[in-house]
Amino acid sequence: MSTWQNLIKERQPDLRTIEEIRQVLAFPDCQYSSPLYEMYRDLAPDELSHQWLQDNYLRYDITKIPAASICGEYVKTKGHYHPAAPDGSAYPEIYEVLMGTAQYLIQKENLSSVILIQAKKGDTVIIPPEYGHVTINPERGDLVMANVVSDRFSSSYSMYETMKGAAYYLYDDGTIQKNPSYPDIPPLLILDADDMNVSDTLPDGPLLDYIGDEKRFSFLNHPKNYPELLTLFT
Repeated sequence: MSTWQNLIKERQPDLRTIEEIRQVLAFPDCQYSSPLYEMYRDLAPDELSHQWLQDNYLRYDITKIPAASICGEYVKTKGHYHPAAPDGSAYPEIYEVLMGTAQYLIQKENLSSVILIQAKKGDTVIIPPEYGHVTINPERGDLVMANVVSDRFSSSYSMYETMKGAAYYLYDDGTIQKNPSYPDIPPLLILDADDMNVSDTLPDGPLLDYIGDEKRFSFLNHPKNYPELLTLFT
């Protein structure tokens, strides 16, 4: 049994149902009875690691997204933005794909940039400041991913709810269509996780390996100190 399986095997997940994300679906009248995904919050491999995460205002989570089609749309998370940290820059987040394939549809709050990041098992993806994000499972198998994020804020879902989802919808026939609720938006930029310009000051490997390394995770609570976060896609 893998490490992530051990972390969740005795935990009860929070379940996200279609009723909770209906506002952001391409077809909001769609009927679907099973849970869309499972969320396991505030995990750690041992008590010492858990205490270190708490002392550094961090949280390690795992999300499991089974393969599904929601009336032709790939199953996805609801989507949210992060508020500004005390230093004035919005809180970032980091993900690691543990199993399957993920697509991270991220969009800048001012809609000047919309990017689809494709990631496979073993890849890490940083969501930079100012970007909202939706995670999509585009495969026929389960997607399992971990994330580390500051525990000092609550996510905001309001823009995604108001705009009926992200700027683009991804369908299970491979097509991508603009969400008509949005005004003019830039063309979708499609990148692989390997295309990100990740400096050696940021984590780039299994996230559990960095627990205890304050310097590598400091960017999650102090993003203004890491200008390289603003050049991940240039």
